[in-house]
Amino acid sequence: MASTVSFSPANVQMLQGRSCHSHAAFGSCSAVPRAGARLRSTAVRVSSEQEAAVRAPSGRSIEECEADAVAGKFPAPPPLVRPKAPEGTPQIRPLDLTKRPRRNRRSPALRSAFQETTISPANLVLPLFIHEGEEDAPIGAMPGCYRLGWRHGLLDESQSGDEAYNDNGLVPRTIRLLKDKFPDIVVYTDVALDPYSSDGHDGIVREDGVIMNDETVYQLCKQAVSQARAGADVVSPSDMMDGRVGAIRAALDAEGFHDVSIMSYTAKYASSFYGPFREALDSNPRFGDKKTYQMNPANYREALIETREDEKEGADILLVKPGLPYLDVIRLLRDQSSLPIAAYQVSGEYSMIKAGGALNMIDEEKVMMESLMCLRRAGADIILTYFARQAATVLCGMRPN
Repeated sequence: MASTVSFSPANVQMLQGRSCHSHAAFGSCSAVPRAGARLRSTAVRVSSEQEAAVRAPSGRSIEECEADAVAGKFPAPPPLVRPKAPEGTPQIRPLDLTKRPRRNRRSPALRSAFQETTISPANLVLPLFIHEGEEDAPIGAMPGCYRLGWRHGLLDESQSGDEAYNDNGLVPRTIRLLKDKFPDIVVYTDVALDPYSSDGHDGIVREDGVIMNDETVYQLCKQAVSQARAGADVVSPSDMMDGRVGAIRAALDAEGFHDVSIMSYTAKYASSFYGPFREALDSNPRFGDKKTYQMNPANYREALIETREDEKEGADILLVKPGLPYLDVIRLLRDQSSLPIAAYQVSGEYSMIKAGGALNMIDEEKVMMESLMCLRRAGADIILTYFARQAATVLCGMRPN
């Protein structure tokens, strides 16, 4: 069995410094002036050696150009040269267009200036898999991902998932370890029974196969409190049981964890894109499927019902899962809610990009970055993605040796 713990280490830095290039792989690389600070223009002079090497297009040195400018001798405007079109291009009158959107795309500088959506490591959350074993175990369907080992025996399973709220269980121990080593790290935890249940379902299963809603919520509340007690910053109920956000909020507050946030899996679909994840977590249901609690992929408006209920019950963040196949749902939640929106780029999305790159069918890095940008463009404030580490190295201008 394995459990998941996600973290967003945007504030975690390596010990040797605080500059952009000394951040850990997830460190933010943007520098923002303090509020109220005035921006001043600064003239920078190059050395005489560098100056001598820099010449104007006319072939003259910078000093010669400056001397002409002081004397009022300015260069003539460059001649208007129209590049020739290929042979066979028809001769036509230019179209009478007032708007030509391509003007704003004609150079890298202009494209950068008018870019509407940006992404930084601060927008990324890395999901991690942990298990009660000796060694890290590679996940065959997810190249580059591992089930991280812990040097103890295997967890016991039960039909009611009692191990989920063991304060000395796998996830609480991991949270305490991370918080001890990286005090500023932001830890998101998964709240669900499927990693701990012998049935592999997100809830307690009645003898007739029905998933019991309210009894499951009772267990989830104890799991969330246990994780908060260990130091979790954000608990993330992924089970899709009705009423669990409000119940978890009440349970956290009753124990004094008023500052622990809830990221609700608001629109979690019964998707086939979870396939590789099932291997990673060993969480395939022992019977049936999860369609009585996860949403129908054909449904769009139903997400609004879940959104309104989660907002009313006290959710702090709303999540859509999967990501790319559900960009319309991400945009729906973004337009309908003022809460932060999260998107989960799931294992199937990750594995397809990895497989396409391995087969040289696509440029893996470019497709990876485009996919993340699309999730941001649709309205996601944060993205849970197995590409988080790899994408952060690209965004920070770092490459492996």
